[in-house]
Formats: sequence, C-alpha cells, structure tokens
Amino acid sequence: MIALSIYTTLGCHLCAQLEALVATLANQEVRLHHIEISDDDALVEQYGTRIPVLVDASGAELDRGFDVARLSHWLNERGWLDEAALAALTTPPEQAPPVGAHQRNGRRFLG
Repeated sequence: MIALSIYTTLGCHLCAQLEALVATLANQEVRLHHIEISDDDALVEQYGTRIPVLVDASGAELDRGFDVARLSHWLNERGWLDEAALAALTTPPEQAPPVGAHQRNGRRFLG
C-alpha cells in the first residue's frame, strides 16, 4: 500500500481531481492522509497557492499533481506507476469507421 499525504482545503476541486488520478494511476492501493491547511496560518502561507500538494513518506512534494504528465512522472520515479492505466488514460480511443448516408423518401439519413 502506498501512503501519501495531501495538503488540501474544503471544496478544492483540483484536490478531488488529484485524488482520482492517483487512485487511477497507482499500481497498488493508495492511502491518503488529508492535511487541512485552512486550520493553520503557517500551512496557508506555505501551501495556500500551491494546493493540492502530494507528499510521499520521505517528504518529497509534488505541486500541480492533477497534471497527468507530472503525476505519472512522480509516481514512476517511485515505482508506483501503472503503465497500462496511464496508456488507457492518455491514448485517444479508436474512432469507429464512418457509416454511410442513405436516402429514404427523398431525405438523407446518416446510418
């Protein structure tokens, strides 16, 4: 299990996005310890414009982890990246072949 901390605050939509990405891209279960910055003036000063900030057990921080490239690089450096999940997330879906139009009663319809 991967144990991480996340500096966050109530209503942070980017924090929620980061949490979902971590759960998707990690190659094992992730336990997130939420650190609410609004309760501490020093934390607001340090992290207020940087949240969400992800922190590993060694204290290494990742700002802007909601960016898939930054998060996947950070996870990969630690051996925690699920390569298949990253490929599924970043590879555009194959487009279905176009279906031809047909006419019926003088009107054109897409099939």
